[in-house]
Amino acid sequence: MTSPAALTTRNHTDPQVVSARRLLVAVFAVLGIVMAAWGARMPAVQSTANVGPGQLALALLAAAAGMVIGLQAGGRIAQRRGPASLLIAPTVVFGLSLVALGQCRSLLSLSLVAVIFGAAHGLLDVGANAAAVECQKAAGRPIMVSLHASYSFGALSGAALTAVSTDLSHELLFAIVGVSTAFAALAAAPTVRSVAGLADAAVVGSQPSPIPEAPQGRSLPRRSMWLLGGLAAACLLAEGAAADWSAVHLRGLGGSEAIAAAAYAVYSGAMATGRLFGDRLVARFGPATVVRAGAALAAVGLGAGTAAGSLPMALAGWTALGLGLSTAVPSLITAAGRGGPRAVGTVAATGYLGLLAGPAVIGLLASLTTLPTALALPVLLAAVVAAASRRALEHA
Repeated sequence: MTSPAALTTRNHTDPQVVSARRLLVAVFAVLGIVMAAWGARMPAVQSTANVGPGQLALALLAAAAGMVIGLQAGGRIAQRRGPASLLIAPTVVFGLSLVALGQCRSLLSLSLVAVIFGAAHGLLDVGANAAAVECQKAAGRPIMVSLHASYSFGALSGAALTAVSTDLSHELLFAIVGVSTAFAALAAAPTVRSVAGLADAAVVGSQPSPIPEAPQGRSLPRRSMWLLGGLAAACLLAEGAAADWSAVHLRGLGGSEAIAAAAYAVYSGAMATGRLFGDRLVARFGPATVVRAGAALAAVGLGAGTAAGSLPMALAGWTALGLGLSTAVPSLITAAGRGGPRAVGTVAATGYLGLLAGPAVIGLLASLTTLPTALALPVLLAAVVAAASRRALEHA
């Protein structure tokens, strides 16, 4: 398969482009569903494996290490063989390793399977995002943000599934979700094979693409790649803060458990909504303008929400964070894609370091000061994204 830089722009109604987009919508949704099921049933996993919080943290660290390895390896594999090569086997392993995670009865088995689970996640993440870059270029219009919306809605669906299936053991739930994922991947193999030829097909009468493209054969400058990765890490640190600290924040303001739980729900809903309409905004105003305005909204909104010290303002602040950052990571991945799949893997790996380390850093700052003070970190980083995103996206 040729690199994204060599892809000929095609009409977004081309059957092969439509098929590729539908496949990628499903892939991103599956990623969200599986991760939501895994995260929501974490207490049951901990109890079954008979591990304490510290040991569970080691298992999660193993999954994170596996994911970073998968992201880096995935970039190299996709560069040589094309992103489509990472859409079947990693998905099968991803699903089956979720099944295995439900059967773990010790820290050792949990950690070993977690490494495999994380590595498959990393490989699939690179394959999906690199293929999305190619599909977007073939479509001739922005679609990356809406594909990431599929992940958001997949995660919301996965969370809803776990909420209504509390009568099922986590072993059975993981088996249902994991086996379904593996079978879906195998069933999609013919579509993946047809998508693999997308970049090689020549089309007569193609139209100019509104998406900025790098010259053919150009590699992404290292400084640009690290800037994109750093901004992705800043965005994902904020996402980790919302996942792990938004409920604690509202609880500290006197909110009930239901209101506290609503904080992450409104954040997730706002991000999913922003991603639904993000492609239209990117097509009209350009990614740099949209990301810059969104990050500014996130910084001002969360900053005001934490400074006010009231429940309504706090909820509004988390909503602004989700809405404001909704287009940032997809746009950064798109820019990285102009340097090929390996650049996608590097930027994604750097970004996920923010997601993994962010909650712990905020917890440390909160222990030294207060949680509202510690939440100034994602506010500051959103402001950095607003300030540096134009340079990162226009000079990649």
